[in-house]
Amino acid sequence: MKMSKTSKVIIYILLGIMAVYFLSPFIYMLFTAFKTEAEAIAYPPKLFPAKWLWKNFIDAWNAQPFGRYLWNSILVTVGTTVGQVLSCSLVAYGFARFNFKGKNILFMILLSTMMIPWDVTMIPQYMEFKMFGWINTLKPLIIPAWFGSAYYIFLMRQFLMGVPRDYEEAARIDGANAFQIYWKIFMPILKPSLILVGVLNMISVWNDYLGPLIFLQDRDKYTLALGLAGFKGVHETQIIPMLCITIIMIIPPIIVFIIAQKYIVEGTSGSIK
Repeated sequence: MKMSKTSKVIIYILLGIMAVYFLSPFIYMLFTAFKTEAEAIAYPPKLFPAKWLWKNFIDAWNAQPFGRYLWNSILVTVGTTVGQVLSCSLVAYGFARFNFKGKNILFMILLSTMMIPWDVTMIPQYMEFKMFGWINTLKPLIIPAWFGSAYYIFLMRQFLMGVPRDYEEAARIDGANAFQIYWKIFMPILKPSLILVGVLNMISVWNDYLGPLIFLQDRDKYTLALGLAGFKGVHETQIIPMLCITIIMIIPPIIVFIIAQKYIVEGTSGSIK
């Protein structure tokens, strides 16, 4: 049943109103970043600044070594994303395409780990990483990702379950071994799911505050999230610098999401069209 032109216009207007409603805090934050501290806390608040202070972003960036923080965030985000994509896809491939004794039990144990909050394992992990000598390094933030995540494994496994067996049977006839089938056949098929996992992990790690706070001590190893928290003091909070760095921080996730949104939809809808 086709929609009339009037219905489409009404729907678009309603969607536009909802979009403005949900974006209004971000719009106010963007305009406030160009104000002075006095304008930011003035009441009643005004949307537009009296004078657009572009130097607020430069001053906020130079207030701390955010160049170093940015590099640390990029290193942790890229390292964990690559680790999650490779490890989770390999484990999901094993659960989805191989039959072995105890597979279902192992998969249930894997899924049960999703019910354990990170707060419970935080102290044991800290003690373990301290024994390894990893405290105050980026290793506790990167290396665990190379052992996979239960949720991402489940996501990819469900995706692979929808792939017909004909693909791997044809590859085996051509002489391909199990790893070649995984790398050359299933990795291209998994592309939407891999991008989905990469985006989800990127957003989670990029905004992570608690992990770096626990494992890092020296300021030269801080990530952007920890650097941003540096503007919040005991007696006062530097509102304008905090807003400026927040705006800079949300730009990469937005760009990644816009580029990958097509694959995110495909990654959640099924494996074969």
